[in-house]
Amino acid sequence: MRDDVDRPSRSVRELEDGIERDLGQNLSYGDYLDLHTVLGAQHPQAVPPRHDEMLFIIQHQTSELWLKLMLHELTSARSLLAGDDVQPALKRLARVKHIQHTLTQQWSVLATLTPSEYAQFRSFLATGSGFQSWQYRAVEFSLGNKNADMLRLFEHDPSVHAELDRLLHEPSLYDEVLRFLARRGHPVPVEVLERDVTQPYEASEGVVDVLAAVYADPAHHWVEYHVAEDLVDLEDNFQVWRFRHLRTVERIIGSKRGTGGSSGVPFLRRALDLTFFPELFDVRSRIQDVTPDGYHGGDGA
Repeated sequence: MRDDVDRPSRSVRELEDGIERDLGQNLSYGDYLDLHTVLGAQHPQAVPPRHDEMLFIIQHQTSELWLKLMLHELTSARSLLAGDDVQPALKRLARVKHIQHTLTQQWSVLATLTPSEYAQFRSFLATGSGFQSWQYRAVEFSLGNKNADMLRLFEHDPSVHAELDRLLHEPSLYDEVLRFLARRGHPVPVEVLERDVTQPYEASEGVVDVLAAVYADPAHHWVEYHVAEDLVDLEDNFQVWRFRHLRTVERIIGSKRGTGGSSGVPFLRRALDLTFFPELFDVRSRIQDVTPDGYHGGDGA
């Protein structure tokens, strides 16, 4: 017979001697994370209370926290690229991509909310809408989708309005990438480098030419090639996030209008046509296949 007298319990974990039990004036885990504030920030509005409103609140609060981190990383990546410090900039973008995956996966949690459950508290949102997320707008500005008209939505909050106005007047991540390419010796058109950065970016055939040269010889232009493909990843991830948002909203409210006054699903569907880095997709039709004998041929060659 096996002697299990000294075997540790598998159902009870003992409190180890070295663990602090009286923290006194020391900074605790809860204090460091300010958990009293974070965990006390959920204030359901429905009367009588509805069980599923907590899901809706936490879903959007956690999304805003991830957007805050995304802005932190994008701002740093942009500054690093401006200083030609490429490797840490790519590290920041790699982290942004993981944040994007997490944000996309979160839609599956909200999708457990049925239309009947949402209908029980939707009216208590009044005119509140995700469209009013200033951090989402800040991310779009940071990536290059500038629209000065959007600032009117935030005139009631001077600090937020000032932050968005600052981002509107600063170069986007894509602007800094194009300037980086120019410093690497690529003939980026002057009108692109000196453009009004408060305006939405418009595709340039000259930039397509630059990218075509990079993609034609990635071994020679590896750094530029790597940066370009990271931007394509960001764009793809953003579009997947938009699509999951669209499908989740359609699943929950169908063709109803959005709480903030938007058309709802049609409004979200139009966003799928937006692009941050147009030339990075235009250039793909310019890349020729290479045959075994080295001949660069098009279709039918």
